[in-house]
Amino acid sequence: MVVFIIDINKLYSDRAGKMRKSVIRELLKVTQDPEIISFAGGLPNPKSFPISDIESCIHEVLKNHGKTALQYGTTQGLRELREAIAERSYKEGMDISADDVIIMSGSQQALDTVGKLFLNPGDTALCGLPTYLGGINAFRSYEANLEGIPLDGDGMQIDVLEETLKKLRRNEIFPKFVYVVPTFQNPAGVIMPESRRKKLIDIANEYELFIVEDDPYGKLRYDANHIKPIKAFDDIGSVIYMSTFSKILSPGFRLAWTIANPEATRKMIICKQALDLCTNTFTQFITLEFIKRGSLDLHIMKLCEMYKPKRDTMIEAMEKYFPDGYTCHKPKGGMFAWVTLPEGIDTEVMFLDAIKEKVAYVHGKAFHVDGGGARSMRLNFSYSTDEQLDEGMKRLGSVIKKKLEKQETVV
Repeated sequence: MVVFIIDINKLYSDRAGKMRKSVIRELLKVTQDPEIISFAGGLPNPKSFPISDIESCIHEVLKNHGKTALQYGTTQGLRELREAIAERSYKEGMDISADDVIIMSGSQQALDTVGKLFLNPGDTALCGLPTYLGGINAFRSYEANLEGIPLDGDGMQIDVLEETLKKLRRNEIFPKFVYVVPTFQNPAGVIMPESRRKKLIDIANEYELFIVEDDPYGKLRYDANHIKPIKAFDDIGSVIYMSTFSKILSPGFRLAWTIANPEATRKMIICKQALDLCTNTFTQFITLEFIKRGSLDLHIMKLCEMYKPKRDTMIEAMEKYFPDGYTCHKPKGGMFAWVTLPEGIDTEVMFLDAIKEKVAYVHGKAFHVDGGGARSMRLNFSYSTDEQLDEGMKRLGSVIKKKLEKQETVV
């Protein structure tokens, strides 16, 4: 065996030295024990995967497009797939063309590309409190300062955003963009109403910053009416929109897309060329065939029919097993429930107790850029069986009760 004797830490770049592991990725390692009921990952239910339909699409692609589908593709992505996305986006209120679309290797690549494109070390970007951990990690990898804006039941508090921007400007700090997940927000599950979306556009234009709109869950609606993306109200190109096939088809395909103004799109293509040359051509062809058959919208309907009762099962089990004092607003879509526990409980500390009881979640601090969220946790309801949802809430409720009883004993 060759022994590597060079001190590799001395060779790392400053940026690499500051990189941190993803909390969720590390938690998923811990939860590989089959006895653990895990609500940690944002995983689609594997029973939802349309395997026979995809098998048929693969046969059709190989039969009619095999030599092209198995070859390198263009960096921007398969033209026909971009046209299909542009057509679907037009129905959402976005006046765009295929030239405005880039097919990305998953939303995480889109987030990383945005960070690489706009953030110098020490630059400032704005995000929600809480917000998606993958966005935090992507932007911090470029040594950005992230300023958190609190959420309420209607998403990011726009008045606080405006006051924060004024304060930053007085200190000669000019943020590059504001990152939002406006529809069934991850992790909080809330929906930003249309009035706030329009106001956010106005503020972004006034302060000359981009809006990065992340929309992976917008199609997973259970009790909410359709609401237009922020991008639909964008008249001057200040919104970079991104969405994904991971939550509505297959995360294994690693397919997402961005929609942006021509100049930002041009730069993002150049950036992507250095990342991976092109997105998986084969899965692009398969997804295009799936859309052309009219299967995608039917599949989304099936997903909603599957996930809505799972959400209900989780919420009802919480009410049955959790002690008084917690709060959880029933999400109207998406894949997550956001729970805040009584004072004195730290969900990061409590996680070790939960693992002993064979149940897992993601603690709230992981989603806060200001160190907050100690009493909160994110629970995924899409992946587990109904029996696991009930039993998992029972186990978690027991852990919480023991924590509260221990507090009372100490007092």
